[in-house]
Amino acid sequence: MSHPELVIRKAVWKGEEVDLLVADGKILDVIPSSDAMYEGAEVVAARGLLLMPSFTDVHTHLREPGFEYKEDIASGLKAAVHGGFSNIMCMANTDPVNDNAVVTDEMLRRAKTAFPEGGPRLFPIGALTKGLAGEELSPMHEMAEAGCAAFSNDGLPIKNSELFRRAMEYGSDTGKPIIDHCEDPYLAPAVGVNEGEVSSVLGLGAQPDVAEAAQVARDLLMAEYLDMHIHLAHISCRKSVDLIAWAKKRRVKVTAETCPHYLLLTEEALHGYNSDTKVNPPLRTADDVEALLAGIKDGTIDMFATDHAPHAAHEKEVEFMNAPCGISGLDSALSLTWSLVADGKITFETFVRMWTTAPCETFDLPLNSFKKGDPADFFLFDPSDEWVLNSKNMHSKGKNTPFRGQTLKGRVISHFLSGKKIV
Repeated sequence: MSHPELVIRKAVWKGEEVDLLVADGKILDVIPSSDAMYEGAEVVAARGLLLMPSFTDVHTHLREPGFEYKEDIASGLKAAVHGGFSNIMCMANTDPVNDNAVVTDEMLRRAKTAFPEGGPRLFPIGALTKGLAGEELSPMHEMAEAGCAAFSNDGLPIKNSELFRRAMEYGSDTGKPIIDHCEDPYLAPAVGVNEGEVSSVLGLGAQPDVAEAAQVARDLLMAEYLDMHIHLAHISCRKSVDLIAWAKKRRVKVTAETCPHYLLLTEEALHGYNSDTKVNPPLRTADDVEALLAGIKDGTIDMFATDHAPHAAHEKEVEFMNAPCGISGLDSALSLTWSLVADGKITFETFVRMWTTAPCETFDLPLNSFKKGDPADFFLFDPSDEWVLNSKNMHSKGKNTPFRGQTLKGRVISHFLSGKKIV
């Protein structure tokens, strides 16, 4: 065995107290904890802390280029690494849109500039169509070669099913997954409010859950017909969960994600017209939350994602219906979803799978499973640390979250990427 350069001593992994040995930026071994001496190695005492592999977020909006006042790549990656993430996939709705290799190259250059000695990895998601206009396919092969990990028309789903079919066929040649934001473009698009009792009481324009489910159905049928993979973004309602479960039974090549806010909030949070609760798709009902949790447990929902969507204060602090949709999520996603483990709603194994194995395997990203030779990307987590989420301890420029002011339990204490301490 090579000599370790770094030893994480007496951390807890899968319920056992272990020592983690690292050399050359890779996992050397994970062994039962001992008091063995490792001459020359840096030793980090971690008794009482949980050892976890770094997380992967397959759905963020980093806003650069074009909207740096909301977020830039450097601030977004900083929020990510403090939040426990090592791999970040960012959407193409920038200005200019990431619909060509020049923009992709520039995004990757800025990420490297933000962390010149190594940091969280950025994986841009290329636009499916030029300008996200839904009219002409983008040069996906060029963008794949430049470093795009997937393709999506983001929050502007392609209306034309024939064009969407061609996008799936063309995209499959690149070997990169296609991600779809499922929303019927004619049923109150991006309104950010669920149609139901709460919208009626508040007098707000709203979108029914069938707007999401109708497009989920189209995508599933298309994926089955073409025998191609489709990834469905931020699933929020029971109807969609039921459709995906039906498709998986038919062996349709589909994966799906949901977000922390769809599991921890309902449409009831909209009382008071807090614009930080306005998201797309909208917060749903308690019944939808129940269906999503069941879908996570039985594997219908494959992974978590933050849908990190930072906005400036002046954009959110307006009349509810004029505010943009979105929650700033990278800083708090881990602690929020950890509450599901603490409350017994999901297991530790499911928690880790949803943030690591499933997204990495779906999008072919670097994964640390603590096997010898894996990248030494991991963090130490204190499950007992109580902290109040506020504007000062958020590293994202976007402070727009309905969880601000809440006491969260569990926080990243330190984060190592390729064996180097970043946080």
